[in-house]
Amino acid sequence: MFVTAQKSHPKLKYKDLRSFLDLLAKSNELHEISAAVDPELEITEIYDRIVKAEGPALLFKQVTGSEFPLAINIFGSAKRMNLMLGVGAVEDVAQRIHSFLESKPPQTFIEKIQFLPKLKELDALNTKIVSEAPCQEVVRTEGPMLDLLPVQKCWPKDGGKFITFPLVITRDPETGKRNVGLYRMHVYDNRTTGMHWQIHKDGAEHYRRLKEKGKRLEVACVLGANPLQLFSAACPLPYGVDEFALAGFLAGEQVRLVKCKTIDLEVPADAEIILEGYVEAGDLRLEGPFGDHTGFYSRAKDFPVFHVTAMTHRKNPIYVSTVVGRPPMEDCYMGKAIERIFLPLIQKQLPEIVDITLPWEGCFHNCLIVSIQKSYPQQAKKVMSAIWGLGQMTFSKSILVFDQDCNIQDLKEVAWRAFNNVDPKRDMVFSEGPIDELDHSADQDFFGSKVGIDCTRKLPGEGMQRPWPEDMVMSDEIKELVTKRWREYGFK
Repeated sequence: MFVTAQKSHPKLKYKDLRSFLDLLAKSNELHEISAAVDPELEITEIYDRIVKAEGPALLFKQVTGSEFPLAINIFGSAKRMNLMLGVGAVEDVAQRIHSFLESKPPQTFIEKIQFLPKLKELDALNTKIVSEAPCQEVVRTEGPMLDLLPVQKCWPKDGGKFITFPLVITRDPETGKRNVGLYRMHVYDNRTTGMHWQIHKDGAEHYRRLKEKGKRLEVACVLGANPLQLFSAACPLPYGVDEFALAGFLAGEQVRLVKCKTIDLEVPADAEIILEGYVEAGDLRLEGPFGDHTGFYSRAKDFPVFHVTAMTHRKNPIYVSTVVGRPPMEDCYMGKAIERIFLPLIQKQLPEIVDITLPWEGCFHNCLIVSIQKSYPQQAKKVMSAIWGLGQMTFSKSILVFDQDCNIQDLKEVAWRAFNNVDPKRDMVFSEGPIDELDHSADQDFFGSKVGIDCTRKLPGEGMQRPWPEDMVMSDEIKELVTKRWREYGFK
């Protein structure tokens, strides 16, 4: 029993970014480019063609203006997501989380033996501090810093060059709890960038809690982190929950951290490049415009200025980047994995939910599709209301709810049932509330309307005055007969 339980842990075949790239190369999931490329627009166009063709990760070894190679599209396929998580399928992680949540305190000796792997998972939620680290092989406090990086200008009307895939680490000024997020950084010069903390993000809350003008918040930015840490930073965790704890849980071992050289923060020891610095209350600058993941430009607005106090890095660091834009891009594959992994947590709060999906065309916040086990009238509307009060799902502009027998991962079936099952007056619910900052359709920032659509079969208790029709489905006997005789009909 003990051996069986141990198999629930992932078997990661890498320990940092560069060993992950080696794993991708061995798996035919990496393409190296030795020709010189321009980080202004050219890399984006190459990447965009590759990611939309479901092609490999890319390693640009000669980027104009920098000695550092650039890796991109490391998450842009289902296979690479599975390699990153160390599983055969993302659903394996969801099952592991479900099993962890359902664990009960052991009573008998056998149960205690079986519980030992769970103790290891609990221990992995902690971090480990080390005194020396590869990310500090080179320490720079003067001279060229940001100017050394192969930072991209991604789209023609972007406001400048943007660091697009940094792990940004801060601590709550009031509680001291750490947050690790992914926030783009508009590079202004060798020592300053913008810090794109949207109003609803945890980093923005840390900044607001400074309160006094001129007070500083220390910030560390990791460029080239372990892919599992990048993924964990993208996950919608509750406020105050450490993303490194999730990374440790997913890896099955503690994240190794080292203290920064000029600020009082810890950063991943095996990272490639670290930017140390601070933001200051009241110190704002125009950031953007920026070609965003919706496929449209987000407009320029004032955001905090990040001041670099030091840059540390490996002797031969690799810079990691991404590009967002009209889907599909590699963030779509990350979003699909998050959707599958976090389903058990959602089901803990809403047990009638069978499945969820966030179609890529909805850009994460514009459309959420749900299937439920319907037990009573108006249950679909109850689910809509609950979702609009559930963490980052509050930003869902449209929610479509279906019966449990609808395969909501098949958008053709979703459309067929929605177009046939919905009476607009009876089944559409309108609401108002917070919306994603990138929702350009609303009249004002941060607030707008939402719609819920009940696509389930209607019950008499919902006012249905005639029988609901049955789905047309062929009998299993005929299906099996035709399958056996398929070649007799002349088909291959």
